[in-house]
Amino acid sequence: MAGSVNPLDVALVQADLRWQDAEGNRRHLGRLMDRHPGCDLYVLPETFTTGFLGDAGLAAETMEGESLGWMRDQARSRNAAVCGSLVIEDASGQRRNRMIFMPPEGKPWYYDKRHRFGYGGEDERYAAGEEPVVVEWQGWRIDLQICYDLRFPVWCRNGRDFDLQIFVANWPAPRADHWDTLLKARAIENQSYVIGVNRCGRDGNGLAYKGGSVVWTAEGSKLCDLGCEEKITRAQLSLDALAETRNQLPFLADADHYQLG
Repeated sequence: MAGSVNPLDVALVQADLRWQDAEGNRRHLGRLMDRHPGCDLYVLPETFTTGFLGDAGLAAETMEGESLGWMRDQARSRNAAVCGSLVIEDASGQRRNRMIFMPPEGKPWYYDKRHRFGYGGEDERYAAGEEPVVVEWQGWRIDLQICYDLRFPVWCRNGRDFDLQIFVANWPAPRADHWDTLLKARAIENQSYVIGVNRCGRDGNGLAYKGGSVVWTAEGSKLCDLGCEEKITRAQLSLDALAETRNQLPFLADADHYQLG
C-alpha cells in the first residue's frame, strides 16, 4: 500500500527514452507506471525527458516547468513518490543534471549531479552539484545519486546514515559489466539497499544502452534484474531485514571517519 513505512514497494521503470521529446517521454513513462499501480516509489532513469545531453537546442526546464508539474501530478494521483533526473536551469542561469524526488505531498527534494561525465562532455554543459542529499521519507533514509557518481565510492559512502541508495542512469552498453559490479560493491560496502535504474534502447547520438536495472540487498544479493528490454518491475524492501543484516554484521561501526573537503 502506498505510504507504508516498512516494507517499501518500489517500481523500477526501465524505459527506451524518446530523444529530445519531453512530452512524449512523460506520456510514455506514465503508461509504463500504470502497469504497476499501488507502489510506494517509482524510479525513472536519468534525464528522462530528453535522453543524456539531449537538451541541446531546447528551451531550458525550470523547477516551475512542465516536467516538475507532471511529476507532482503523477505523485499525487498515485499516492506515491516519483524520482528521476532531468536537466534544470537554476536561478543563476546554469543548467544542472538534477535528480528530483517528488513525494505525493508535492514539495520535492533534489540533488545536483556531483560527478559530470567529462569523457562525454557533460562537464562542459552542466554545473556540478556540491552537496550530497539524503531524503527522509516514510521512515526511510534515501541517498540520491546519478550515473557517473557510481564510480566514486568516497562520495557514495555511508557516512551519512542511509538505508537505500538510488542511482538513476544513462549507462552505455559497452560498460554494462562495470554498472552491475559497482552497484553490488556500493550495496556491500555501505550495508544498504541499492537501486540502479538505467535506460535501454539507443539515443539520438547513436549510443546503445542495455538496461540492467537492478535492486541489490545489503548482503549483495539481487532482488530483481530487468535485463535488456523495456520493462517495469517492482521489488519490496524491508527495514527489518536491513536492520538484521547490520546487527549480525556491524561493519559500519568500524568504518573510517572523515569529511569530504
